[in-house]
Amino acid sequence: MTQPPVPALEPAFEVVVELGPLEDHGMTRAGHRRVVPIIGGAITGGIEAEIVPGGADWQLVRADGCIEVDGRYTARAADGSLLYLHAVGVRSGDPAVLEALLRGDDVDPSQYYFRATVTIESAAHPELERSLYVASYVREATRVRYVAYRVT
Repeated sequence: MTQPPVPALEPAFEVVVELGPLEDHGMTRAGHRRVVPIIGGAITGGIEAEIVPGGADWQLVRADGCIEVDGRYTARAADGSLLYLHAVGVRSGDPAVLEALLRGDDVDPSQYYFRATVTIESAAHPELERSLYVASYVREATRVRYVAYRVT
């Protein structure tokens, strides 16, 4: 019986997302809701684009302290076309480390787990829609950075 191919990862692009001040909505029916506005940034590598202000990361802080991320934002490519990026993932770690990140402290990314899947919609770049991407993040005081890898 033929076995399915084993997926691999190939670097696809890098993203820097500039963040606005965290909006803490408190405990809602869905859980502890936080919204982090996306105010700019850039995509480099496989595609060059500028992140347009207006997106956000809609977070849920779980009872175990882990943070479910749901980032949605738009970027304008160098050719003027639009890209819609949707990142869904989790940030977890020791409670003291997560608290330090919330304060904006510099924390070595090996001290916490921050990964997501990224999907892209683009009428002008359908090749980006034909793949899945996984990303490894670094959280900084006013931005997040990640490298997205195409799953082969």
